[in-house]
Amino acid sequence: MTEPQPDQAALDQLVGLPIAEVERDLILATLRETGGNRTHAAAILGVAIRTLRNKIGAYAAEGHDVPEPPSSFVA
Repeated sequence: MTEPQPDQAALDQLVGLPIAEVERDLILATLRETGGNRTHAAAILGVAIRTLRNKIGAYAAEGHDVPEPPSSFVA
């Protein structure tokens, strides 16, 4: 089975950017895509939930807009 090939134009836009910036943007985009679901985002990204939570805390402290986790429905 072959892995999907990344879009070359998208990769070219990343050249020259600091890895930390690319990582932050990818994490925040994944959180937006998952509706703020940290567990799902961590699974998609292949990182431990603790790692993701630590990074989210740092991003929030830096003033980045971090998507809120979904609220639990209580009847």
